[in-house]
Amino acid sequence: QGQLVESGGGMVQTGESLRLSCAGSGWRFGSYAMGWFRQAPGNEREFVSSITWGGGRTYYRNSVQGRFTISRDNAKNTVYLQMDSLKPEDTAVYYCARAGATIRNGENLMNSRFFDVWGQGTQVTVSS
Repeated sequence: QGQLVESGGGMVQTGESLRLSCAGSGWRFGSYAMGWFRQAPGNEREFVSSITWGGGRTYYRNSVQGRFTISRDNAKNTVYLQMDSLKPEDTAVYYCARAGATIRNGENLMNSRFFDVWGQGTQVTVSS
């Protein structure tokens, strides 16, 4: 089935940056699209960003566009989320996820229903 392990979360102040990493194992990492989602207390899990298997296309939710950058290094089986200009509303647990084998690009890469392997999450807290 595979495993994902996130790292890089922490507590920062408004305007600062963090880089999240997610290491995958147990499958051919470079063959799958990957995504990041987040969940704040009392809220549903929401899409943040995703990237196609080769990194050629990326997707972002509107509120992070221009501040967050997703990337991947298939040789290291790792996907990253660079988060700049962080805001208190970015506070959440961030989850890395693998898209289903047939989900290659498009709108489905923004929907958690189409992701089948999830990490344990990493906490990001942004103070004002």
